[in-house]
Amino acid sequence: MPEPTASHPHWPDALEKSAANTTANLKPWSWALERLQKSHNYWISTSTAAGNPHLMIVWGIWWEDAFWFSTGPRTRKAKNIAAQSNCVIGTEKADEAVILEGLAEVISDRAVWKRLAEIYNRKYGGDLYPILDSCDGNVYRVIPSLAFGQDEHAEDFLASATRWRF
Repeated sequence: MPEPTASHPHWPDALEKSAANTTANLKPWSWALERLQKSHNYWISTSTAAGNPHLMIVWGIWWEDAFWFSTGPRTRKAKNIAAQSNCVIGTEKADEAVILEGLAEVISDRAVWKRLAEIYNRKYGGDLYPILDSCDGNVYRVIPSLAFGQDEHAEDFLASATRWRF
C-alpha cells in the first residue's frame, strides 16, 4: 500500500487560532506505525444496527497494512460488525494516540488465521491458533480509510496533530 497522505485534521476551533497552518510539524506515517505495532491493548468502537455505540478493549496486531484481531462470534462487537462493519481502532496510550477508521471484514481463510496466529503469539505469548480453530472464532481485518495522530509530547501539539488519508 502506498504511504497515506498527511494533512491537518479538520479542527477549526483550534487550528484556525494557532500557527499550525504549516505542514512542517505533521507526524510521519512511520510515527503512527510504531505505535500501531507496539500497542498492547487497542480500543475498538463499533455500533449496533440501531446506531448505539459500543467501546471495548481487544488485543491485536498491525500486519500487512491493516489491523487484525479476533473475537468470539457471539460477542457484542462481532454482532455489531455483522450488522455495521464501520469501526474505529485506537491505540492504548492517549498521550500518543493513533486512531484508525475503517471497515472490519471477517477473514475465513484458515491459512491466513495460522499466519496471523504466529505473529500474534510472538507478541502476546501462548498459542492462539488452537483456540481460534476449536471455538470457531472470528478473525477480522480493518483496512484503514482514515487515521489520526495526536502527540501531547510534541513541542507544538496543535501543529503536529495529523490526519492520514489512504
